[in-house]
Amino acid sequence: MPTDPVVRYERLGPVATVTMNRPRYRNAQNSSMTYALDGAFYEASADDDVKVIVLAGAGEHFSAGHDIGTPERDAHLAWARRAGMWWDHSDKAGAEQRYARESEVYLGMCRRWRELPKPVIASIQGACVAGGLMLAWVCDLIVASEDAFFADPVVRMGIPGVEYFAHPWVMPPRVAKELLYTGDRMSARRAYEVGMVNRVVSRGELTSTTRELAEHIARMPRMGLALTKRAVNQAEDLQGLHSGLDSAFALHHLAHAHNAETAADPLGGMDVRAMKDA
Repeated sequence: MPTDPVVRYERLGPVATVTMNRPRYRNAQNSSMTYALDGAFYEASADDDVKVIVLAGAGEHFSAGHDIGTPERDAHLAWARRAGMWWDHSDKAGAEQRYARESEVYLGMCRRWRELPKPVIASIQGACVAGGLMLAWVCDLIVASEDAFFADPVVRMGIPGVEYFAHPWVMPPRVAKELLYTGDRMSARRAYEVGMVNRVVSRGELTSTTRELAEHIARMPRMGLALTKRAVNQAEDLQGLHSGLDSAFALHHLAHAHNAETAADPLGGMDVRAMKDA
């Protein structure tokens, strides 16, 4: 059993750093990590001494996405609901089980974190894939190292993108379609060019650049930052983000149900190795 916490929390001055800590598995997100992230974000939000939050990943990669095959995969376990009112999934079957769980740990948690009233900066190196994109996209700013790459390969499963379907809002629609249709990696430089990333730096400068940006923002008044974040988020919602997420989430689960009837399992028979080899 792992002895290190799956999420590390550290505050230095006005900046809290929340670090995903499953480097052996490229910070794949199991439920333990998801709820630990939620706890860390809540702690940072409630701490009046914290002005800005940094989300990072330990090791070589930011996050390889949802945990679909590590020894610590815990999707079957029950957890106290925090992000919504859907019932426990662990004793349910079929589409009801999957929809109840993903409404909570994927779409619900991402929406909850997006509304955190303090600026959040993602500090990204290496892989930011599938579920990793969801974590990056709920952040307000993204600083990426030159070796970072972004991908959403789940169309290989017959599924139209990850559960938090912000693709057409964080990049132009045609770029989003290319990312999804091909499943190819997008480089950090390309992500910067299309406006998905704010800054690209060397791997050696990633931590210091993110820290400098966070400290610069932290000089602003807390209420001003909170209201500004709310204003921009509202503008995105008026452009259809909130309802678009609901619509895409329904299509996502239609794809799972289709796979369950026509393929080996709701993931279309794909596992970690198959996704890498595709």
